[in-house]
Amino acid sequence: MPSRLWIVSNAVEHPNAASWSFAEDHVAPSPEVAEARDEAIVADLTPITTGVAATLKVLARAIDAKHVVEVGTLMGASALSFLEGMGEGGIVTSIDSEADNQLPARRFITRAGYPSSRFRLIAGAPLDVLPKLRDGAYDIVFINADKLEYVEYVAGSLRLLRHGGLLVVNDALWHNRVAKTSDESDEAIIIREALEAVTNSESYTQALLPVGNGLLVAVKD
Repeated sequence: MPSRLWIVSNAVEHPNAASWSFAEDHVAPSPEVAEARDEAIVADLTPITTGVAATLKVLARAIDAKHVVEVGTLMGASALSFLEGMGEGGIVTSIDSEADNQLPARRFITRAGYPSSRFRLIAGAPLDVLPKLRDGAYDIVFINADKLEYVEYVAGSLRLLRHGGLLVVNDALWHNRVAKTSDESDEAIIIREALEAVTNSESYTQALLPVGNGLLVAVKD
């Protein structure tokens, strides 16, 4: 049977904006994650929110993740969040089509005390790199890159995940546009298709969380 999709209704319009903001700020990011987020903002990129950073750390800790692959480096805030949640020896593989995003990421991760053996940064088109990664080798696949390629990223993730591994998709509600079926912008349509692909798959148990700009978390059955 296809997995269930749980949606918290106030995630769309945020009628309880004060509570949402309180939850987002409930766990302060580490100085290293905060610095990486600031660097992304200065570079006119949109970093993960503090709520997403806390959630990624918790997810990595909860399943004792050893191997994480992320699509989208964005100055390293998400990679650092995973590393903070992973046990000693955990490795993050981060893919980004823009090498310029990975130079500061390397600096921030190294400054946080993680040796080069704990992370690898791959500059290249994710759709070219993902097929080269090993089957069933990853505990978490985190998607946070080109929204117009989300369907392909989701499709490629199933092969990479071990059973019990997590598919995590950032920006799953995309500025409240995904929930509005009348919104036919390219990003909203593609993200809906990606969510539908997970829902129609018999391989996942999932939840759609109103964290940050929407976070889909799906366990590979």
